Amino acid sequence: GLGRQRLQYSFWRLPRTQSSTIMANAVQLLIGAGGIYGAFIYYGVLQEGIYNYVGKDGSKFNFTLFLLLLECSANVLVGLVGYLVTGGTKGLPQDMFALTGGTQIAAKFLTNAAMATGVSFPTQALAKSGKMIPVMIGGLVLGGRKYSMREYLQVAAIVGGTAIFNLAKGKGGGKSSSALGFLCLVGSLVCDGITGGCQDGLKEKARKKGLKAKPYDMMLWTNFYMMLYMLVASILTWEFF
Repeated sequence: GLGRQRLQYSFWRLPRTQSSTIMANAVQLLIGAGGIYGAFIYYGVLQEGIYNYVGKDGSKFNFTLFLLLLECSANVLVGLVGYLVTGGTKGLPQDMFALTGGTQIAAKFLTNAAMATGVSFPTQALAKSGKMIPVMIGGLVLGGRKYSMREYLQVAAIVGGTAIFNLAKGKGGGKSSSALGFLCLVGSLVCDGITGGCQDGLKEKARKKGLKAKPYDMMLWTNFYMMLYMLVASILTWEFF
């Protein structure tokens, strides 16, 4: 009867719904991952072009602090638009944003400094492909997080796959990398780990206050403090003028 028809309809309907949901999630994942890697590679190419630029008088670009100031300012504008459109979260711990902003801008400065001292983009990308490892360590030590075996295996797979991709991409020569540049990359990875732990602490502190930071909250406030640090640093070093 009618009840049996409804039962059969529900039976056949459930797999279709599940399969369509899985397909939609897979497409969303591919678009997100493709967008991240596409933007990252293009960003690196542009960045390397800036540091490889040589003026008519033979001078090279040496204004890393001012470059980061411009980058953070652009991120603040994008974050502000998203913050206003989606509705920001009030009462988030600004002291933690100031801390994570400091460690994150330190990581970016050291990465840029590595390129300025002769590290090629493929080498820099290969080193940064292991970023998730110090971030996970920072989460364990500073953020009090716990990870499952599946998460450890996922990180290992992502880092390994990215490293293989960058090694293959980096074959065929290129400029050599300096020892100072490698030290900058190591320092950058350490700062990445501290940043990850501090961000976990920020989220936990917000949770205790009954708040949850949205993506544009994180983008706006983190880059806002990064911008302030770079504004002060570029003024003190005369790069701003």
